[in-house]
Amino acid sequence: MAFVCMLSGVAFAKSEVFFTRNITPEGMIAIYERLGREASGKVAVKLSTGEAGNTHYLSPDLIKDLVHRVNGTIVECNTAYGGSRASNAAHWQVIEDHGFTKIANVDIMDSEGEISLPVSNGKHLREDVVGSHFKNYDFVLVLTHFKGHAMAGLGGALKNISIGIASSRGKVIIHTAGTKDSGSIWYSDQDAFLESMAEAAKAVSDSLNAGRKIMYINVMNHLSVDCDCDGSPSEPDMHDIGILGSLDPVALDQACVDFVYKAPDGKSLINRMESRHGIHTIEYAEEIGLGSREYDLISID
Repeated sequence: MAFVCMLSGVAFAKSEVFFTRNITPEGMIAIYERLGREASGKVAVKLSTGEAGNTHYLSPDLIKDLVHRVNGTIVECNTAYGGSRASNAAHWQVIEDHGFTKIANVDIMDSEGEISLPVSNGKHLREDVVGSHFKNYDFVLVLTHFKGHAMAGLGGALKNISIGIASSRGKVIIHTAGTKDSGSIWYSDQDAFLESMAEAAKAVSDSLNAGRKIMYINVMNHLSVDCDCDGSPSEPDMHDIGILGSLDPVALDQACVDFVYKAPDGKSLINRMESRHGIHTIEYAEEIGLGSREYDLISID
């Protein structure tokens, strides 16, 4: 049962986060069912298909049954940093090589252009530029491999619906906190970048019937300090934890961070998160009303 807490005079409802240690197709289905929200209409399943050379991305065998359950289309967008997924042709090759076309239809959402989503009361962004195919979907199921990230400190649900759904140009806008829309993604103001991710994430949520047409599942396995977008990631040096799900991406990412801090072998990932001030994306997402960092963790095991 949710209740309301107060933070700096602003009321936030305490959110439910469901958890299982069972990292299997059955565990994925069980978390989805406990969320109590049926994915309906044309469903996009947003995940990272992984950079060439990376093996830590969500396995097609792990997600297949859930993707079929919601009759979903796996969706991605091209990258802004080069690599093996920066163009349609190269990205399609990676998607095929990693086995995703064998389990479902796949859509590169910015393969035919981009559209703009409004950012309400943003401190940095006035728009979130996403793949044009985003408008073709009625519901988004966000499947995220939780892990570290070289620039953001951590990669969870908030990053998956901000950087992940942004077009190549949109990614540059987020990375540079709205200061440019082409060129290098490197930017000197770290907190402004992190806050821009939260603003873009809220724009996506707002566009989906004020967040009622989206749901989030994070898988905490292969917990490298590096992202699935890294073709040569560090090997994980901590044990797998489980699968978490919520209707609140802020609560979900906070719960994953808390699990890392509680883990006896989480030192490397903690250092990565703290060195990039990664928690600030979650803090700011709560500040702008995307969700609550307060949650009830409910085990379904």
